Order: sequence, then C-alpha cells, then structure tokens
Amino acid sequence: MSRMLAEIREQPEALERTLKGAAPAVASLRRALEKRRPRLIVLVARGTSDNAALFGRYLIEIATGIPASLAAPSITTLYGAKLDYRETLVVALSQSGESTDTNLVLEQARKRGALTLGITNERTSTLAKLAEHVFLVRAGAEKSVAATKTYTGQLLLLYLLSSVLGGTLRLGDLDRLPGAVDAALRLESEIGALSERYRFMRQTVVMGRGLNYANAFEFSLKLMETCYVVAERFSSADLLHGPIALVEQGFPVFAFAPPGPTWGSISEVLGKLGKVGAEIVAITDSGNRQVEACATKVIRLPRKLKEELTPIPYIVPAQLFAAHLAVQKGLDPDRPRTLNKVTANL
Repeated sequence: MSRMLAEIREQPEALERTLKGAAPAVASLRRALEKRRPRLIVLVARGTSDNAALFGRYLIEIATGIPASLAAPSITTLYGAKLDYRETLVVALSQSGESTDTNLVLEQARKRGALTLGITNERTSTLAKLAEHVFLVRAGAEKSVAATKTYTGQLLLLYLLSSVLGGTLRLGDLDRLPGAVDAALRLESEIGALSERYRFMRQTVVMGRGLNYANAFEFSLKLMETCYVVAERFSSADLLHGPIALVEQGFPVFAFAPPGPTWGSISEVLGKLGKVGAEIVAITDSGNRQVEACATKVIRLPRKLKEELTPIPYIVPAQLFAAHLAVQKGLDPDRPRTLNKVTANL
C-alpha cells in the first residue's frame, strides 16, 4: 500500500485532532482581531496549499463579506514591490512551513503593517516562527509527496478562520466532518474498481464551482502529479467560454456536483457535455437525486450534507481515485518524477 493511500485513510482522525487542538489559537486570534479588524484578507501559498487558499477566498467572502485575495508571490520575490498591508490580515499556508517564497511574502507583509496568520502542519517551521498567530494542522507526519491529509486539515482551519472573522457557519457543524470523511472512505472499493476503466486516460477536464472550485484544482493536481494525466480544471461558467470545444465523444470529465446554489449552473453544463458524448463522473451526496440524468457514473457519499460543508468530504473520493489510478498505470504515487516533498523557490 502506498503512503499516499495510507495518509488518505488517516484523515478522519487527523481532522478530529486538528479541530480539538485549535481552540487556544482561535481564541488568541479572536482577541487580536477585536483590536485590529481587517478590511482585506490576503492568502499566500503554493501547490496544494494554494488550492486550499482558493477555497479560503470563496469561503471568507461568502461567509463574512470581507474581500479576500490570493497573493502573487513574484510581485514581492522577483519585482520587489512594496505593498501597503495596513488593515490587512495576511494568511500564509504551507504543509511544511518551508516554502521560500510564501515565507518571504509573509515576512514582508508583517513588516509593512499586516496582521499575520500561518497555517501549517509543522509547529517548529520557519512559517510558524514568522507569523504572529499560528493555526496548526495536526495531521501527523505527511511523507507522501502528494499532500492529502494536510489539504483537508487546511480547509478545516479556514472554516475556523471564517468563524473568527464573523462567518455564519455554525461551529458545531464542523464536528460532522470527520464522520462524513469516514463515510467517503468506505467508497474506496467502488472507486478503486472505477479507476481501472481509466487506466489509459491521458487527458481530462475537472469541473467545480463556488466552494468546490478549489477541489477541481486539487483533483487536477493529484491527477497530474501522481498519474501524469493532463488535467485541465474549470468552473462550469469558464468551461462554457471556449474550453468546452475540446470535449468530444468519450472524453472523460469529472465534476463536483453538490446540491445547492451551484447545481443549476453545473447541471446545465453537464447537459451540454452529455450531448456531445462526454463520459462524465460526478461526485455528490445523497442530497442530489438529479445528477443521474446528467452523468455517466455517480460517486455518491451516503450522507446528505449542507453545501458549505461538502468540500472536505468531496475531495476524498478524488484523492482515492488518483491513488488507485496511479497503481493501475503502474506508477508509484509516492515518488512522482522530478518532485520533492518541499519545494524551495522564488
């Protein structure tokens, strides 16, 4: 069994530890924000952590009304721009806490007036030392190059950040997430069998929207780094603005399809893809009974979930699919070519 697969299976316990251990740091940040209420949130990250940051942007803006932006690290690292970070909360996300450019942006932001928060799995990391406040992902050591349990841990901590900023989600709802992930893990044999069909897949499109848009990016990344599949990712809206032309008969499309605000848009696009003969795999839950009319295959979580809670459990079937597909292709998901666990770059 690969390390990647083992770490995917560890996620219910990792989420429980992360949630239980977060209270002191959450309380500390809450006190700081009472004195320094930000008018803007800037999230900085790379790789999988950048996909988590994309989720954070959607969540924070939807739940709190505070504008949020994703940092472009090269503005600082290559162009040396001096940004005014007053009245801004800068949130840096890194599994290892050693991403060079992420840390440099965080350091410069703090010097230029920002309140800073680090989200990392490593309490002794450079990032943890640079940030004024630290939310720890308590996932245990993550040895697989392909990050899985730290991604869901980061999403969980972004829910807590949203709450501290005045978000509307009930914190008690977060207690349901480890169980929802456990339910998703029970689909592994079904997902493993499905992956065999895609053994020779070389390219695909992954689609999501709203809070699951980040999952489209994360699933694509896992397919690219562990299975060497060219995986393009789009929102359902963006797919209509040109890229839908690349889809033809038998072309594989994966879609995150929760019930709720995004379903109308997603179902419309799935209908168009179906008319050209695309082979559509939809990830959803028992709350969406309409998806069968649009999809070739449905991966359905057994529990009905609120749309705002779907991103964490929905990514788990995607992680499982990538891990099993790598094996079907004769690849080792723990040793992607040319990749290392920690990427140091400017």
